[in-house]
Amino acid sequence: MSDARILYVCARPQRVAADAEFASFRRAMGLSELDELDLVRTPLDPGRIRGYTGVVVGGSPFNVTDPEATKTDVQRRVEADLERLASACAGGGPVGLFTCYSIGVVTRMLGGTVSRAYPEDTGPAEVQMTDAGLADPLFAGLPDTFTALTAHKEGTEALPPGAVQLATNAPCPVQAYRVGERVYTTQFHPEPTPADFTARMVVYRNDGYFDAGDFDAVADRVLTATVDAPLTMLRNFASRVAV
Repeated sequence: MSDARILYVCARPQRVAADAEFASFRRAMGLSELDELDLVRTPLDPGRIRGYTGVVVGGSPFNVTDPEATKTDVQRRVEADLERLASACAGGGPVGLFTCYSIGVVTRMLGGTVSRAYPEDTGPAEVQMTDAGLADPLFAGLPDTFTALTAHKEGTEALPPGAVQLATNAPCPVQAYRVGERVYTTQFHPEPTPADFTARMVVYRNDGYFDAGDFDAVADRVLTATVDAPLTMLRNFASRVAV
């Protein structure tokens, strides 16, 4: 392990998208150093997270609700490793922030329900804070309503027992929650700038998140969006776990 205190955990098979996501997280958190664990290519060794104060988990084209018969061995292992990681965080390990795909892994593991009933289109979405979110230090400085970038095929239908909902919207009612003080989740992507997000769209152009023929129109909506609030949240996260 280097001197970095935060670990980025990758669940993306596409290496070009993973490299860009890593760079987005590092820049968004204002870090000069950020270590990486690529779960797609390297199984989780529990000792690997020892010494870190924070862990951020990126997105993936995997879906928790994919039929088990269609999941590859790699996807099954990644999901099992993410469950182990979330358990380690909840049990007194690093503070974990599980985003997009990994919110589904955490929800299912903790007894909530993940469903295909709450997809969101690729692009900017309006997110509303709950009272608990407004009082949570991770969301300090964020407005009651803010814009975030989304692209997902599933969402949390029922919160896990004991979870505290932090953010919501109409298309996907569970946008963020925490369990205890060490496990945070977001459905939206907190790390990309609009330019980062449109570059990611190129990688996943034919993966069913949007009509490939509408790429230019979707990209225009993304590039005109202001997504400062999620970046503030990531700065708050980095500041909290740096102590």
